[in-house]
Amino acid sequence: MAKDSRSILRKTRQERVRRRVHGTAERPRLNVFRSLSHIYAQVIDDERGQTLVAASTLDNEIKERLAGANKTEQAKLVGALVAQRALAKGIKQVVFDRGGFPYHGRVRALAEASREGGLDF
Repeated sequence: MAKDSRSILRKTRQERVRRRVHGTAERPRLNVFRSLSHIYAQVIDDERGQTLVAASTLDNEIKERLAGANKTEQAKLVGALVAQRALAKGIKQVVFDRGGFPYHGRVRALAEASREGGLDF
């Protein structure tokens, strides 16, 4: 039997998490996607199927502060930025969706920075 690839295993974990984690208007879902070079975060209302807030390492707002920072520090900046944008829209409580990625390293740094930024989850 052939061994499953990393992406297939991550998709399986993601589906398992998404069975339990669902964003509402009162408590939207904070979704994280991690690529080799970048990290992305979105606050999503699943009932309407709409992204309310988004931030990533590609944002021009934090582009100059990312220079010279390692990936974990970049994730912290993205977490703080998504928290700032969510609070500006009146979103204080979210449910965290790690997207099938292990909760350590960059994913954990983003989550902790968004908590410090004022989001509650």
